[in-house]
Amino acid sequence: MRLSKLFTKTLKNAPSDQESLNGKLLTRAGFIHQETSGVYSFLPLGLLVLNKIENIIREEMNAIGGQEILMSALAPTEYWEKTGRLSAMSTLFKATGANKESTLNNDKDYVLSPTHEETITPLVQKYIFSYKDLPILPYQIQFKFRNEARARGGLLRGREFRMKDLYSFHADASGFESFYQEAATAYAKVFKRLSLHDLTYYTYAAGGDYTKRHTHEFQTLMENGEDTIYICQKCQSPHGAGLAYNKEIITDSSQFKCLECGGSDFLVEKASEVGNIFPLETRFSEAFGFFFTDKDGTQKHPIMGCYGIGPSRVMGVLAEVFSDAKGLKWPKAVAPFDVHLVDLTKDGSGQAVYDELTSRHISVLWDEREAVSAGVKFTDADLIGIPTQIILSERSKEQGGVEVRTRGEEGSKIIKAEDLPTINNTFV
Repeated sequence: MRLSKLFTKTLKNAPSDQESLNGKLLTRAGFIHQETSGVYSFLPLGLLVLNKIENIIREEMNAIGGQEILMSALAPTEYWEKTGRLSAMSTLFKATGANKESTLNNDKDYVLSPTHEETITPLVQKYIFSYKDLPILPYQIQFKFRNEARARGGLLRGREFRMKDLYSFHADASGFESFYQEAATAYAKVFKRLSLHDLTYYTYAAGGDYTKRHTHEFQTLMENGEDTIYICQKCQSPHGAGLAYNKEIITDSSQFKCLECGGSDFLVEKASEVGNIFPLETRFSEAFGFFFTDKDGTQKHPIMGCYGIGPSRVMGVLAEVFSDAKGLKWPKAVAPFDVHLVDLTKDGSGQAVYDELTSRHISVLWDEREAVSAGVKFTDADLIGIPTQIILSERSKEQGGVEVRTRGEEGSKIIKAEDLPTINNTFV
């Protein structure tokens, strides 16, 4: 990609309506554009990052038997009436028929889904009749909608946002519990691939509207995090950097004991939720009259679970965690390009470098802009935050190669032109 052809531009300053660090950086670097409060468009660079995040999640969900589908965003209100959540949830966006006296077929009321239990349950009900059909693990990645009273935090809390939601259906509790742990392990793999594992804690949380049991969140330490977590100083967890508790389940912090070890030594930190898993039990299968025939011939309700990761939210967290005063510092796995080629030459030699890299299947953002100073090019490269920067200059050419440096690190090295084919293994 030639930077001169990218229709978006970097900004020296963030718009005044951006309060959060991720909102400021992602807007300045040209990754996102705010359409209205809590609603963002993903621009070319931003969509590349979002797609990479989603593909990592998709691969790990497929690995544990998930089957990807895509459900409708609009849900008939009668589905939500069955579960009692049509009036109980204050953040629902509702689409109302324009003419209530009309007999037109499209004169119905709908919900813009903030979550899809009300859609997936009657959908699966049409296909599952026997214990032999279970378990099943459908999931999707799509936009969700919540009418937040005050959308804030950039991509951390929006009215329209991306969500991966997997729903599991089981014949018995033991099957559910086994998969619950398998899903938690898969989440740990996702966050490791996103370079967040060492900052992300497997966190006990309250069940809220979904269940009376504890649920689990994956909370990433973040200076500007909206949540407070209590990290047990004794317990470890295979599903994260350690074990923690969301403040909202702790009624008296002075008396609270860890549910695992019984200890009371906690480190209190700010964090942001990047994922959650929780049991739904039979709440939704009961609401829809969903039965299957068990092996003993009895009729039973499937036991359900739900497992969510917000890719757009994860993108915001990555921007907050991996950044400095100069801009973004993307982990290699999600950077929009493998290499940022800063071309300071005037003889067209950058084309040969670009062609060599792309022929090796290395994706390159090539800053070949002619009327832009070297200082501006370096500033933009640091703001955009691609981890590997290649500088082609008269000085590097005199030394027989190109200058390579890693975003956020001091120093650089000169690589000979003939060694460029190895850059994919060395730096990317």
